[in-house]
Amino acid sequence: MTNQNDLPGRVAKLERRMKKCRVDATAARVLAAAADRDVADIRLVLKGHTSVLNALRETQIDHGKKLKEHDDSFDRLEAKVDGLTANVDGLTAKVDGHDSRFDRLETTSRRCGRR
Repeated sequence: MTNQNDLPGRVAKLERRMKKCRVDATAARVLAAAADRDVADIRLVLKGHTSVLNALRETQIDHGKKLKEHDDSFDRLEAKVDGLTANVDGLTAKVDGHDSRFDRLETTSRRCGRR
């Protein structure tokens, strides 16, 4: 235990401790201010990142809509090509039918002595 009668020594010891506490408090305030600036900088960067991500999301939504439009257009074109293919197949069958008629006519014509 400290001597109660040594008041000047005790006061001197407390004053030394207070100087250290003041230095520590000043350092803590400097660190807190730096941390506050760092947090503000990080918030600003995060706000920028959030803005970029939101813009990217909007772009992706727009691209998704365009892809859907292109897909729908492609489906319509594919249906038209299928229809045209069916028409060509039908015309090919008619031509084949006419070819066989011509072949029969030619065969009949040869039999009759005509060429």
